[in-house]
Amino acid sequence: MPTSSEVPCEEHVFEAEPFYLPVKDEVELFEAAYKARLPVNLKGPTGCGKTRFLEYMCWRLGKEGGFEIPLITVACHEDLTAGDLVGRYLLHGEETVWVDGPLAAAVKQGAVCYLDEVVEARKDTMVLIHPLADHRRMLPLEKKGTFIRANPNFLLVVSYNPGYQSMLKDMKFSTRQRFAAIDFGYPQRELETRIIAGEAGVDNDIAEKLALLGERSRNVGETALEEGPSTRLLIYAARLMAQGVEPRRACETAIVLPVSDDPVVQQVLRDLAATVFPQP
Repeated sequence: MPTSSEVPCEEHVFEAEPFYLPVKDEVELFEAAYKARLPVNLKGPTGCGKTRFLEYMCWRLGKEGGFEIPLITVACHEDLTAGDLVGRYLLHGEETVWVDGPLAAAVKQGAVCYLDEVVEARKDTMVLIHPLADHRRMLPLEKKGTFIRANPNFLLVVSYNPGYQSMLKDMKFSTRQRFAAIDFGYPQRELETRIIAGEAGVDNDIAEKLALLGERSRNVGETALEEGPSTRLLIYAARLMAQGVEPRRACETAIVLPVSDDPVVQQVLRDLAATVFPQP
């Protein structure tokens, strides 16, 4: 798929089942939204499994429907323009040709288009998705003076972290109310243990200790941490341990230092890691 070189875009078709363990009823909700072709907003903290969930759902829905459902992911940022998403005219030799952006490509081929961290994009850019995220299901191409009607299999999905993004940027109400929303959070300790063990290939004892560390770290106090360690970081720590890194050092590298630059908070996390992984 040709895209502008400025757009961090990925396209995947999932032949093998991505590893995902449901936390609540998010699988059933997304299936219903897809069947109704309702655009979906995945809300939750970073590293809690939103992207993996969407990968799993593309695989699952494709298997159930008997056809491939590609996932086109765009990492949104403040310099993302309408041309980056929709497309633009580019010079090829002596000719000027139109090159579809990732959103236009997804609309045409019936893919799931995932705008990751959507509020990071400029608000004027996000307005262009409005006619695509309501009953019209069409994408205007202003530079061509035309529009594209969405393939029946197309679905628009965005992600949003209300925990920290709402303090800096927020989604416009006119955009927010075009999406059905599914809430995500960090899983309970027992389930997070299974996720860590499954993702990192470590034994249940290590996975259980890391899940306990995650739970305790997220509850050290509202003023100390904006966000505790994500499930993703706990998996990173487990993978380091699987490579022979000493547990406390693995926690330092994958949890303590990524979570905070505050020396006081770092020490709190080190102390928690020491209680969970005591020296032999």
